[in-house]
Amino acid sequence: MSDFDENPFGPPTVDDPFAVRGASNPPDYARQSQPAVMPTTHQEPQSNFNRNQAQTMSHAEFQRRQEELERKAEKLQRREDELRNMTYNGTLCENTIRLNNWPPLPKNSCGLEPCFYQDINVEINVNFQSVVRQLYHLWIFHSLLMVANVIGTLVLLITYEMFGFFALSIIYALILTPFSFLCWYRPGYKAFRDDSSFNFMVYFFIFFFQFIITVFQAIGLPSGGFCGIIIAIKVFDRSPTGIIVGLLITSIALGFCAAAIMDILLISKIHRIYRSSGASMAKAQAEFTTEFLKNEHVRGAASSAATAVVQSQFQQDRNAPPRY
Repeated sequence: MSDFDENPFGPPTVDDPFAVRGASNPPDYARQSQPAVMPTTHQEPQSNFNRNQAQTMSHAEFQRRQEELERKAEKLQRREDELRNMTYNGTLCENTIRLNNWPPLPKNSCGLEPCFYQDINVEINVNFQSVVRQLYHLWIFHSLLMVANVIGTLVLLITYEMFGFFALSIIYALILTPFSFLCWYRPGYKAFRDDSSFNFMVYFFIFFFQFIITVFQAIGLPSGGFCGIIIAIKVFDRSPTGIIVGLLITSIALGFCAAAIMDILLISKIHRIYRSSGASMAKAQAEFTTEFLKNEHVRGAASSAATAVVQSQFQQDRNAPPRY
């Protein structure tokens, strides 16, 4: 009866007694049996101390980088604000209000405030920024030399009782330091800022006298108030005090000599730049005339003088006797 259970319409079933079991679908022995791979080295787990230390170092490094990025962002924002205040649609604003930033004084400084605005990176052309920085550093060097000269004369006062020498050094420091800034550094700065031939002329004229003064400072004339070479030679003797004081005065004298050399080198460099820029004496005179006539005080004085002359002329005509 089992033969009737088969489907008569299905494919015939052929029983092959010689067929091998599993030949049609052989088992995948290669996938089931794979060679075991043992690790060659045993890696010890990282201790909690090393893991915590690495996390602490990474957190500190992240904090440091975050603070550095914040400082750079603040600097860029400040520079962007300055440039935005200076320029509008690519042109310089005439009514731009810039706060003075020099000398750099703290906010609460007994009512004292900065007198000038200067920013070499903003106001000076990129091609001349290095020269203006050298000029500024040279002025700082001259100022430090004046302070060192006061210290040297103080030592001479204590050692050799040179009262007049010490007093003159203080007077020179109080006079030459601000006047050098106003008379030759600021004109040089404005010359490169505005491409002004007139300011170049003022700088060359005043800085030449600065060079002469520096030479006299390096020489160190007796009773001159400067610790120069002559004073250093005079105070040298065989005593320990004389040797120490002599070395101190000699170092100050060498500083004055170095300043004189830097003066002549820098003025020569700026003069080459001035000659290559196409500036001339005629241009300086034209700038002086233009600025002189633009000055409100000068214009007011000229108008007042002209009014006084006209009024005096009318008064003379009125008081003159009639002619028949």
